Amino acid sequence: MSPFELYAEDGWVMLTATLCCVSCGLLGCFLVLRRMSLLGDAISHAVLPGLAVAFLLSGSRAALPMLLGAMLVGILTAFLTDTLARWARVPEDASMGVVFTSLFALGVVLISYVAPQVDLDPDCVLHGQILLVPYDVRSVFGIEIPYATLVLAVVTAVNIALVAVFYKELKVVSFDPYLATTMGISATAVHYGLMAAVAGTTVASFESVGAILVVAMLIAPGATAHLLTDRLSRMLVLAAVSGAVSAVAGYLLAVYWNTEVAGMMSVVAGGQFALAAVFAPRYGYASRLAHQAALTLRIVREDMLGLLYRWHESGGRPALSARDVRSAQGHGWIPIVALWLLFRRGEARRENGDRVALTEAGLSSGRTLIRSHRLWESFLAQNLPLPPDHLHEPAMRAEHFVTPAVADRLDAEFGSDPDPHGSAIPRENST
Repeated sequence: MSPFELYAEDGWVMLTATLCCVSCGLLGCFLVLRRMSLLGDAISHAVLPGLAVAFLLSGSRAALPMLLGAMLVGILTAFLTDTLARWARVPEDASMGVVFTSLFALGVVLISYVAPQVDLDPDCVLHGQILLVPYDVRSVFGIEIPYATLVLAVVTAVNIALVAVFYKELKVVSFDPYLATTMGISATAVHYGLMAAVAGTTVASFESVGAILVVAMLIAPGATAHLLTDRLSRMLVLAAVSGAVSAVAGYLLAVYWNTEVAGMMSVVAGGQFALAAVFAPRYGYASRLAHQAALTLRIVREDMLGLLYRWHESGGRPALSARDVRSAQGHGWIPIVALWLLFRRGEARRENGDRVALTEAGLSSGRTLIRSHRLWESFLAQNLPLPPDHLHEPAMRAEHFVTPAVADRLDAEFGSDPDPHGSAIPRENST
């Protein structure tokens, strides 16, 4: 084969895989939001008996009867799962497990029964034959296009159209099905419509990634996008992009390492999810650690400001040593870094070697902090039956989160009086 023909084959394979992953990723967003990821797995396995029965009734592997058979069994899977969970008092995860494993086993038996009559075997259905996609072509306006690409292009277009037309209904049902019912939206109809779309997309994906690996495409892109954004519209776009990256990168890596294509696509999808789980701006593990570390440093730095301001307020001389300031906040690296931040922000300065004193900026910040602390103590003493010696600790925790607006409201009520311990409450413009 010429290099052009080889590149064309690679392009068709990647395009087919991209269409598959994008169509699965769009529906997967709603499965993830509704906490129905396992139901997508169940449907992708349970459609096997639908395929076998459709062939027995029609005597053909044509796309329409296969699609109808799979969609009917997909809806049946969702119905049986709901029925067992609701009427038999079986936990939902257990009912899913019972239904999809039973239907999956029935499907394997039926496919084995019809296999001598047609090229329909469990291995092809489960694992897919994406590398053979370029060899089964149809002529469209004189252009030879792989049949699987055509089918998945139609499925992707239908899924995009369904999401666009029923976006409001899908959004409301995904977040609050009870609200959807009060708004006149049938949550049941939306549920079964989504299940039918998942079943149809699963069947269309058989020739690319297979029934087992399509589960990764239904869940991983949506789960990855869910970690990256809180807006559904952006989530859908990110899921589609994640699916496309999984398809292209998975194929290239599979060719490079000479391994299973569909499996590598799933590995790439899982890798993207792992990266998002660690580095997502808001929900990633590393991001949460960084946020917690920043919050801890801020609280310790402000506690140091409070300590130094109280020392300054009492007229304490000489200034506190850096060791005393650090040891008052415990041990480890956090007090060291927090004290360094005080110097870095210009809120403290060194005095007489190792002594620490507040600058004008530090006095202003410390005054604001102590004002919040004493106002909050006054609020607690006024509204809760706490003795004076029990007010300091809760105020120490709250002082870091009192906003200027809240402080002004507290000041309007308690600012003219001393705090419960007899100390004056600093004013913002006091010196």
